[in-house]
Amino acid sequence: MGFDVATLVYDERGLIPAIAQDAQTGEVLMMAWMNAESVARTLDTGRVTYWSRSRQAFWVKGESSGHVQALLDLRLDCDRDCLLVQVKQTGPACHTNRRSCFYTSVRDGEEVELMTPMIG
Repeated sequence: MGFDVATLVYDERGLIPAIAQDAQTGEVLMMAWMNAESVARTLDTGRVTYWSRSRQAFWVKGESSGHVQALLDLRLDCDRDCLLVQVKQTGPACHTNRRSCFYTSVRDGEEVELMTPMIG
């Protein structure tokens, strides 16, 4: 029978949130959006492909930066309206050159930077 991307639950813009997680460490790396075609491309190529809302174009993670996300597992949540993309991450996942986009914590009412940009 096989998996059909049309069975996922997309929002009114045809998008579904996708959380990228390092498959080895469990670290949450980033969140981005996918549409049905980017989910299909990700499954077909093994290279995680997102949908850029600002550019209205497909975005293969690492295509220009070299910070590639290789797909290891694609998981659906119970409502089929959110994806967990388990990846092998090469280099930083965040466009700020940090390992994760989630590098700011709120502690005692203050923002605390948890990691600095990676070098190189």
